[in-house]
Amino acid sequence: MVFKRRRKRTVWDHLVEGIWPRAGWGRAFEYIKHRLRRLPDTPEKIGRGLWTGVFASFTPLFGFHFVIALVLSRIIRGNYLAAIIGTFFGNPLTFLPISFSALNTGYFLLGDRPEAGMVRAMPSIISGAGQDLWHNVLAIFGPEQTDWTRLTVFYDEVFLPYLVGGLIPGIIAATVCYMLCVPLVRIYQNRRRDALREKLANLQKNRLRPADDHSPPS
Repeated sequence: MVFKRRRKRTVWDHLVEGIWPRAGWGRAFEYIKHRLRRLPDTPEKIGRGLWTGVFASFTPLFGFHFVIALVLSRIIRGNYLAAIIGTFFGNPLTFLPISFSALNTGYFLLGDRPEAGMVRAMPSIISGAGQDLWHNVLAIFGPEQTDWTRLTVFYDEVFLPYLVGGLIPGIIAATVCYMLCVPLVRIYQNRRRDALREKLANLQKNRLRPADDHSPPS
């Protein structure tokens, strides 16, 4: 085939592009902004969808942000595609500030303080919890004993504080994005509507204009 890739993309290629797109995150954000403005829906409904996606990014249910955003968007009648786009608020560039704000807020509300370097230790804690979960699943069908130690550490030190603490900064960030999104989308839609009207008016003028007489002189 003429347009077939010379080298087949591997799983590693997909993972790398998920962390850092080939065109860079700046280009990715420009595409998201352009796609968001062109959604065929009211500005308020698009804004509500975006709100759910941004809010979902502050939850510790990694891997389920799309599902959370879509469920919330259905409840508050937001735009589904805007909800999915909003989840990209949580990305490798924003992971540290989101985690820092959610964990510190959660520990504060629970009357405790996080240990030093907790945000940096999160990947290893999450990885350990995942290994324990997989081990326990296999232990059901084998002779090995289940071990919930690292899962308990993950729940106590990461999941619960993150879940509680992500509510306030999540609501704030989502509301700010909503307030910015609605007027921008409305301005863009009005300009696009005016441009289409002007284009249609010009087409009608051209149709009604009498044809020029190109007949040769006698």
